[in-house]
Amino acid sequence: MSSTNDIRRSFLDYFGSNGHSIVPSAPLVPQNDPTLMFVNAGMVPFKNVFTGLESRPYTRATSSQKCVRAGGKHNDLDNVGYTARHHTFFEMLGNFSFGDYFKEQAITHAWTLLTREWGLPADKLLATVYHTDDEAFDLWKKIAGLPEHRIIRIPTKDNFWAMGENGPCGPCSEIFYDHGEHIAGGPPGSPDEDGDRFIEIWNLVFMQFEQEANEIVGELPKKSIDTGMGLERVSAVLQGVHDNYDTDTFKALIAASGALTHTHTTGENQASHRVIADHLRSAGFLVADGVLPANEGRGYVLRRIMRRAMRHAHLLGAKEPLMHRLVPALVAEMGAAYPELVRAQPLIEATLQQEETQFRRTLDRGLKLLDEATAGLGEGDTLPGETAFRLYDTFGFPYDLTEDALRAQGLAVDRAGFDSAMAEQKRAARAAWKGSGAKASDELWFDLVEEAGATEFLGYSSDSGEGQVLALVKDGVRVEHATAGDAVDVIVNQTPFYAESGGQVGDAGSITGETGLRAAVRDTSKQLGKLFVHHAVVEDGTIKVGDAVRLQIDVARRGRIRANHSATHLLHEALRQRLGSHVAQKGSLVAPERLRFDVSHPSAMSVGELADAEAAVNEQIRGNGAVVTRLMTPDDAIKMGAMALFGEKYGDEVRVVSMGSEDDGRTYSIELCGGTHVNALGDIGLFKVVGESAVSSGVRRVEALTGEAARQYLTGRDDKLREAAAALKATPDEVPARVVSLLEERRRLERELAEAKKALALGGGGGAAPAGPEQVGGINFVGQVLDGFEAKGLRGAVDEAKGRIGSGVAALVAINDGRASIAVGVTDDLVGSLSAVELVKLGVAALGGQGGGGRPDMAQGGGPDASQGAAALDAIRAALAEATAAA
Repeated sequence: MSSTNDIRRSFLDYFGSNGHSIVPSAPLVPQNDPTLMFVNAGMVPFKNVFTGLESRPYTRATSSQKCVRAGGKHNDLDNVGYTARHHTFFEMLGNFSFGDYFKEQAITHAWTLLTREWGLPADKLLATVYHTDDEAFDLWKKIAGLPEHRIIRIPTKDNFWAMGENGPCGPCSEIFYDHGEHIAGGPPGSPDEDGDRFIEIWNLVFMQFEQEANEIVGELPKKSIDTGMGLERVSAVLQGVHDNYDTDTFKALIAASGALTHTHTTGENQASHRVIADHLRSAGFLVADGVLPANEGRGYVLRRIMRRAMRHAHLLGAKEPLMHRLVPALVAEMGAAYPELVRAQPLIEATLQQEETQFRRTLDRGLKLLDEATAGLGEGDTLPGETAFRLYDTFGFPYDLTEDALRAQGLAVDRAGFDSAMAEQKRAARAAWKGSGAKASDELWFDLVEEAGATEFLGYSSDSGEGQVLALVKDGVRVEHATAGDAVDVIVNQTPFYAESGGQVGDAGSITGETGLRAAVRDTSKQLGKLFVHHAVVEDGTIKVGDAVRLQIDVARRGRIRANHSATHLLHEALRQRLGSHVAQKGSLVAPERLRFDVSHPSAMSVGELADAEAAVNEQIRGNGAVVTRLMTPDDAIKMGAMALFGEKYGDEVRVVSMGSEDDGRTYSIELCGGTHVNALGDIGLFKVVGESAVSSGVRRVEALTGEAARQYLTGRDDKLREAAAALKATPDEVPARVVSLLEERRRLERELAEAKKALALGGGGGAAPAGPEQVGGINFVGQVLDGFEAKGLRGAVDEAKGRIGSGVAALVAINDGRASIAVGVTDDLVGSLSAVELVKLGVAALGGQGGGGRPDMAQGGGPDASQGAAALDAIRAALAEATAAA
């Protein structure tokens, strides 16, 4: 039996040895198709190559592509765990020809690999072709020797592929494996084709035609090949099983789930273990590719997948979070093929643990509500949509999780009712937000947007501009004018002032007018995502609605902001290259005096990692590459590889900022960004990291300076070093060694001083009691008050006193900084009748303290009344006398 890893490797090796470039899997988040939530097929990363928008240095390629189908129209989530071949995560093996070979070579490769390399029996295979594709029909007879009854013509779209209404399209040829007569089902095209006997294992797409509006208009000048074979399906065939979940990878993950939950993996538990194994793969790879749980978009789909698995862990009786404990098994199975799993393992574990911990807080209450709501329902009944919505809104139960929970009871969910409740909540939320904001002026922004429309921003190309005052707002109320001393919000039709957004602070500057108006703009913000609001104070003159004014930003301040903003882009890429592709921006502050950048990373960054990232940023700055900004549609931006912040709202047109270069000539950083940037990286001047800290679980913060601020920071540190060198009478280079030497000398002197103090004190100097032993009820007793003696030296001094007297009790009181500490020692021959712990408590009480503790032969405590040292010793004497008298 070949393992899944062996099968993947042998597929890539076969096509690699036949002139194909082995291309690593692309991330699950599509870089070239904004219509897709996740990569859902092997050809997606090559889409632009097929359409001619992108060229690559090869015409043949092969890959094993990570895929997820759990959202949008490609959604297998509901079926996972209950069928043999549905997965949210799967691997698509594929070989591709970009205008190179076509049908004959594609069929030859497929047949050779399946029958000669992998040894599948030819009589177990059959092929389908599009009903008009005589060429493919004849090739299957010629190359594979298949009889005509095992080459099935299919007249439906199942065997005709199209990229969309417009673009490349062509017929398909699917290869099926016959699992045997003992399994129900007929061949493709037959009435019982939906049975499980004949399973499609490979689809060969022949990109042959060009279509417009779903009509074929001609043949492609360069015909191409796109194939896809599910690794899980072919592994089942090659490993002699019918069920994908019986293959080695899934069996290992299911076994780990069973071991950790102490449950059987078959019978009534089977679906739960399968859901956990499948969803573990999806969650692990999505987090590794930078997706984190959220309440919308990709993050919400990930959260749904996680929570579905976590509910099944709950059904299996797991009392504590389970999913993160399965990650090592996932990495062991798939980490060699996908090193991003290994790099991101700490982040995956932390994310799963945090999410499951959070979900468990509400899971029990949600399930209780669900049980109550379904108590009166019987098999075939429907749960009201309002109840499903309440579960979603109150307890974070996605709709499909509720649906999945009711499946075993034979209950359905009213989807229309759920959607209606969702729509009503959104309407009410919008109305409530509009009418009950934190400021009385919230309502007026809606009116202003309707009147004035969006503010036009001029600041990408200009530091100044002219505008017409459209509105003035003072103390939350619209006014017609403002005079000297007034704080007023100014809205104009166009402005060079950047409004705070995306972490970049708003611009400051001035507004002036022909009538002597001068207003200082302290900050600029954005309302409703469209309206730029200048927060100003009128210094001279009057500003009126309708005035023509000149707007001038603080150029020097903007320059520092631009430098810091461009530096965050470079830092982002530097951290991704050094820490892994899981690093994703989680927040930033771009201010004139500093920058702050938050990223997803599970642990503190080492000094070396930060130094490497800092060096990489400065290398790009020294390279002084141009910063190129392009305006394009979101589709085109992502096609060129721009990194977008998922969850950000992008309009019909976006700005794509490219900067820096790699050794191989590729652009260093490409991001969608609406902020302002330097023209060339050399304008940043210098980059210096000054701090790294935790923000929250899985998120780290890097703080840095650029330009003059960074120079001043380094100069200040250099000045301090020179001051220290002068004080040490050394050169700056000698300071570290000199400091180490001084610290060692200080420690030596402290030890000698402590020994001297102890010797002086125990010799009788300054003590209130004699240094030698006295007889108390026939017991040798040393009691002494030691002025200026440190408490940490008491135990050693007591041990020495015990050694001198041989048999007896030693009690020493140290007076230091107005407090008293006492230690009592009892020699070994007396611990049966005397306890140092009980004796020290008497001394502590006399010193105004409480407690005291230790062992029967040595105990210590203290109190606030240093004047009662002698009284503490007297209390111990009295106790000794009483003890001997009683004896």
